[in-house]
Amino acid sequence: MIDLPVLTSPLLDLSGIRHAFFTRRGGVSNGIYAGLNVGVGSRDDADAVKENRRRAAGHLGGTLVTAYQVHSARALTADGAWPGEPPQADAVVSATPGVICGALAADCAPILLADAQARVVAAAHAGWQGALHGVAEATIVRMEELGARRDRIVAAVGPCIGPASYEVGLEYVQRFTEVNPSFARFFGAGASADKRQFDLPAFVLSRLEAAGIAASEWIGRDTCAEPELFFSNRRAFKMGEPDYGRLLSAITLA
Repeated sequence: MIDLPVLTSPLLDLSGIRHAFFTRRGGVSNGIYAGLNVGVGSRDDADAVKENRRRAAGHLGGTLVTAYQVHSARALTADGAWPGEPPQADAVVSATPGVICGALAADCAPILLADAQARVVAAAHAGWQGALHGVAEATIVRMEELGARRDRIVAAVGPCIGPASYEVGLEYVQRFTEVNPSFARFFGAGASADKRQFDLPAFVLSRLEAAGIAASEWIGRDTCAEPELFFSNRRAFKMGEPDYGRLLSAITLA
């Protein structure tokens, strides 16, 4: 086992389950990727990313399985490492001990889910597109296929961009309210009349609650506002940096 500084959720402190919301600390990458960058899709040194992923897998004790994330609502079941290149999806579900379900993010909301009784776990990546179009719901359906029950599933949303940092244009409000007018409640007043502040974690939690899961929480950490702990796409853009690292959130059956 490899000890790394991680964040956790009390909801997921369950018998037979290990989870971690990794920060950027504890890795070998340098420069703008300094620390534990696990993003294969970043322009970081490939060997450094490989070592960072090895360390993260070692912390939880198993085989790390992540998808090629495309902001979709697709969830896949894994019983081991992918046989080839990672498939396109935004959630990984497993009932196999030693398979570490992982989700990468750098402002998007990572969701870790578990049904301890059925011994089914999952990790999902929910940007605004995936959250709006049902990645959480798709993940829960996959978990049910393996024996989980909604009234037993608990979930935690990890570090993501917080409402104070997430300024969007009015076109985002329209995209959400076209799906459901009640979604307007997740947009607060912005710095100007044509801007709004979007509460991504609250929106994700609302989708989990509406799906009927037992309990959920956001761990309350804003990736954009805490550069010493987290990578952030938006912060990198504001600072004129050419790329950014990716954080890992992961869960496994012990």
